[in-house]
Amino acid sequence: MGLYKRKTIYINLHRTIIIIILLVAIIPLVFLGETIYYRFARTYEEKIEDQIKYRARSQADAMEVFLRERTAILATIVDTHTFDYIKQQENLSRIFKVISRRTEGLIDLGVIDSAGQHLAYAGPYNLKGLNYFRQAWFGEVISKGKHISDVYMGYRQLPHFIIAVRGYSNGQSWILRATVDSDIFNKLVRTAQTGRSGDAYIINKNGVYQTAPRFSGKILDKSNLTLTLFGEGTTVAEKIEANGQTKHVAGTWLKNNQWLLVITQDVADEKGGLLTTRNTEIIIIVFGCLAIIITTFFAMRIIFRKLEEADRGISELNEQLIQSDKMAALGKMAAGIAHEINNPLAIIGEKAGWMRDLLFDEEFQESENFKEYEKSIDKIEEHVERARKTTHNMLGFARRMEHRLDDVDINNVLNQTIELLQNYAQTNNIAIQKDLHPDLPIIASDQSQLQQVFLNLINNAIDAIQKDGLIEVKSQQDDSQIVISIKDNGRGIPEEHRKKVFDPFFTTKETGKGTGLGLSVSYSIIEKLGGNITFESNKLEGTVFNVNLPIVTPERK
Repeated sequence: MGLYKRKTIYINLHRTIIIIILLVAIIPLVFLGETIYYRFARTYEEKIEDQIKYRARSQADAMEVFLRERTAILATIVDTHTFDYIKQQENLSRIFKVISRRTEGLIDLGVIDSAGQHLAYAGPYNLKGLNYFRQAWFGEVISKGKHISDVYMGYRQLPHFIIAVRGYSNGQSWILRATVDSDIFNKLVRTAQTGRSGDAYIINKNGVYQTAPRFSGKILDKSNLTLTLFGEGTTVAEKIEANGQTKHVAGTWLKNNQWLLVITQDVADEKGGLLTTRNTEIIIIVFGCLAIIITTFFAMRIIFRKLEEADRGISELNEQLIQSDKMAALGKMAAGIAHEINNPLAIIGEKAGWMRDLLFDEEFQESENFKEYEKSIDKIEEHVERARKTTHNMLGFARRMEHRLDDVDINNVLNQTIELLQNYAQTNNIAIQKDLHPDLPIIASDQSQLQQVFLNLINNAIDAIQKDGLIEVKSQQDDSQIVISIKDNGRGIPEEHRKKVFDPFFTTKETGKGTGLGLSVSYSIIEKLGGNITFESNKLEGTVFNVNLPIVTPERK
């Protein structure tokens, strides 16, 4: 294919990919922003509704307390004074003065006999001698013992309501009645009003205003509020559309479901913060879209400039395959080298032993350099052993081999392994927490192969967490076993993968990041050492691998 045709194909492909990427990136971003705003707006409105419901409940409780306290005062007077005493004008006036000094909210006090005749009165109005037998509240008090009336005009031709308590004297009923101060009661109701548009008022079960609303209507007018919105004994918040405005309305019943405390608030007054959030979100989305567009154009330009390098990438892949073959051959070569190194190491170790034997001759012991000789032989033997372990590990990678028993301090092996992986873990903000039992016995086992097992398990834990997490390494003795637990708070192992965890070449990591041999090899090593590996996994809590090793007492040396 000619250069011109390839260029045309690249241009069309370039344009198509840009359009697809922009659609795939921008549409979900806008949709996500809209979804987030909707959820935030819903949460914001729920918060407003909760606040207004809370205000309604709290205010209703305060008003119930107000009414109960004044009813209790009247009931106390009835219970502690006789009818003959209290119907005396001077006695009633004295009692009213005491009440007025101790509490607010009562305008007057009156004593009424069973026939409805007002026998004594203390207050600013001329009500003594009037008959209340035909008043609606009179029958309620006689039949129920106490009563708080609705607001009514009465003889004084002013909106008011009364609290009345029934008493008994010589088999006859009588009533102690008090008028509630409307100004104080209305002021108590208005404390629930907030903002420029907030309102609070009381209506009775017939929808008649018992206190004056803030903006429209007056006491004893009929309210337009639909009472069926509010079930008895409950606090309900509703949104009501009226005159082009949306209001939050909360209502709580009080006075035995005879009065409804209503609190209203315009939605617009409460949504200032929500509008600010919406504008901020729009700005973020716009800048995000611009960033996506610019990034897409530049990225596509770079990608298509490097299309011609794809062949070089394939060549490099072939070279990597060749290199893998070389590494396999190098592994075999390493085994041969290890064997070759072991022979001179054996001779050096033997000669060092012979030199140590010579040190026990009297001639050497009298030498002034005796300590230097002894120290040098110690160094030779130490490094011969170190080189022998290295070749032992090389042979372990090159071929399967039987384990070699050492005197192993499990805690020491764990500490060394953690030190090897500490920097890798810290780079990913992963903490490794140790809880190692201080009195674990020394056991006969293969230290290098145990270290390989612990290295695999801790490394897998880091990969499972990826970023920001915790690995807990714990050791303890359980009867005749040492139990090592390595726990991570990563994403856990899916249910469908758990049966395959120890299978060779099974891995959930991305291609090139895992061979699937780590756990299989670890399982094989621990089995050869007479132990076993188990694990537990949970999506919410992560995974814990338990290594159980038998306590084998080392031979005396």
